[in-house]
Amino acid sequence: MKEDTTTHQWYALYTKSRAEKKVAEGLNKLGIINYLPLKRELKQWSDRKKWVESPAISSYIFIQITPPQYRTVFEVNGVVAYVSYKGQALTIPDYQMLAMQRTIENKINFEVEAGKIKKGEEITVTSGPLKGIKGIVQNVQGTKKLYLNITNIGYTLVINLDDVSIEI
Repeated sequence: MKEDTTTHQWYALYTKSRAEKKVAEGLNKLGIINYLPLKRELKQWSDRKKWVESPAISSYIFIQITPPQYRTVFEVNGVVAYVSYKGQALTIPDYQMLAMQRTIENKINFEVEAGKIKKGEEITVTSGPLKGIKGIVQNVQGTKKLYLNITNIGYTLVINLDDVSIEI
């Protein structure tokens, strides 16, 4: 059976510490689709304050590649390794990447009714900016926080809930 060389899949890469933005630039130059989730935060120095964008997840960048591009990413200075298990790079499902992208880029706040969601249930958001996103509920804290697991990198999105409805 011939390997499919046209299907793009998402992977997570480890980067050298504080090299995420330079790795993103290098990947762009190679034409590799990448996503570096950034958060805006106010940094304070002794003489001033400044808004800066820093990686939401330190030392990670996400790439979408085809199998022939697998080794190409190591041409970029600062790439350390793929996030892998038993030597095999782990793919990240499209729906988990979409959930992360929409959550971070829209600075989302959500709300659902108490008692509807239980740990371990698979849910689908049916309205709001995350409409269509599926995830497994990792934890629920009161009525205001939902924890969605991004399984293959071991991170959980903590979403403050406002103005959406979900389907279980």
